[in-house]
Amino acid sequence: MKITDLAISFVGLIATLAFDDLSHNKDASQSHTAQGTGYGAENAVDGNKATCMRTKPIGPNALDRTVWWKVDLGGVYNIYSVSILFKNYDGYDSRQRGRFAGFSLFISNTEDRDSSSLCYKDGQELPPLNFSTTCTLFGRYVIFYNERLDGVAYPAEYVTNVYTELCEVTVYGCSKPGIYGKSCNLPCPTNCRYRTCHIENGSCFNCAAGYRGILCKTECPHGWYGVDCKQQCSGHCRDSISCNHVTGQCDGGCAAGWHDSFCKKECDDGAYGYGCVKHCSGYCLNDTPCNKETGHCDIGCAPGYINAFCSQTCNNYYGEDCLYPCSPLCVNQTCDRFNGTCLTACKNESFGDKCIYIAKYLPSKSKDTEEGALTVGLSISLGFNVILIFAASFLLWRHYRKMHHWTLQLCWKSPIYEISEHIGGQEQTYQELNLKENQRQNATNT
Repeated sequence: MKITDLAISFVGLIATLAFDDLSHNKDASQSHTAQGTGYGAENAVDGNKATCMRTKPIGPNALDRTVWWKVDLGGVYNIYSVSILFKNYDGYDSRQRGRFAGFSLFISNTEDRDSSSLCYKDGQELPPLNFSTTCTLFGRYVIFYNERLDGVAYPAEYVTNVYTELCEVTVYGCSKPGIYGKSCNLPCPTNCRYRTCHIENGSCFNCAAGYRGILCKTECPHGWYGVDCKQQCSGHCRDSISCNHVTGQCDGGCAAGWHDSFCKKECDDGAYGYGCVKHCSGYCLNDTPCNKETGHCDIGCAPGYINAFCSQTCNNYYGEDCLYPCSPLCVNQTCDRFNGTCLTACKNESFGDKCIYIAKYLPSKSKDTEEGALTVGLSISLGFNVILIFAASFLLWRHYRKMHHWTLQLCWKSPIYEISEHIGGQEQTYQELNLKENQRQNATNT
């Protein structure tokens, strides 16, 4: 036996003395079984070196190209080493080693080899038939695997047609979960994932969600959570507090405008505030939803409403944001808050839907007034004609006196009086009130 083989055997002996046998009489299985009896997978963990498992051959001259065998430890344990006793035949030592050459060992939490961790991979040199390797990992399944694939050039000493025969496989470690140390009496750090750690120094292989560091004592930084602290919080926890570093949930509730355990969902349209329990006024401009955090109508109010929430109706004003004052000629200056129409009636002889027109009248021309005007006109005309007659008569008299020596003769007669003034009908004009636009109703936000 080579010195190397002796060293490996010595390591296995030390492991046997220091740690527990985790694989003894545990459930085992294999890819296929050789013909005959007494070749089952359980033979490799029965503690009897004289009984061995055996599979069908693999290689270019066989039906199969790969082979596997595995043992279920029944739980996740901290593992220190794996020892394998291969079948030997007197005088066929090299052939047997060539059959086992190239094998691999995997440790896994599941039965799937693809998701496992590699514990050992055989290299160019042939393995000893009494094999042992340190494998400080954790897991539930230990998997032996070998192959002889087409088109692969294997070392000359490798046997191409392989019968796999394992007489005993022993997995050493601590039989109590969450324990490490040579005497298996030290607890792994609390925050090690699966409560598993390096069986010699106690360092965590992985941290539980929410922690980091060799011993997993450090919580995730602000804003991060989960396994390896790789997941980012939503950023919407109440009062800007970080989410739970383990679960990612906002334990203190969500900021205004957000809901669900992780505060990743905005309030539905029409709701706002903490827990999304408050309801918008419903009077934001163009039926837009209010601000989901504050409840304000950020783009303004629908006509007839005012204040940040658009929850207050216009008072003596109307229109969008209550910008327009009701007409002062509306009774009580009250008008429809949407279109400005006076609600009751107009005053001071104003008229129109919004009472913004005022009538201006000329002097009244009723029948009595017209008759009075006619009388006055006739009197003035008559008096004027009398004066003209006397003036004309006097002038004529003087003229004829000079010409005819006081001989008087009527030579002019006053014309018939004619009233030429036309009294027209009633005339009416209108004046429109000029009401200036108010910049905004002076209303207190509520």
